[in-house]
Amino acid sequence: MPRQSALPPSLAPRMVSREIVAAYTGVSANTFDKMVETGVMPKARTIPGTTRKAWDLREVDIAIDALPRDGEELAPADEGWS
Repeated sequence: MPRQSALPPSLAPRMVSREIVAAYTGVSANTFDKMVETGVMPKARTIPGTTRKAWDLREVDIAIDALPRDGEELAPADEGWS
C-alpha cells in the first residue's frame, strides 16, 4: 500500500528524492547526477538521524535560475554548488 502523505494536495514537499528532483528538472537521474558532480546542481542534504538523502527544491530552483540561456556560457565551476 502506498505511504499516505500528511501534506495537503496543494502543498508540495520541499525535500525530494533523486528520482523526483531529476524529473523536476526535466532530465534523467543519471544526467542529474552528472550535473551535481560538476557543480551545476546542489548536492543532496542528509536527513539527520537517517541515511536518507534529499534535495532542497529551493536550492534546486536557484541553480536552475543560474543555468545559462541558449548562446550563453555556464558560470565558472568555482561559482557553482560545490
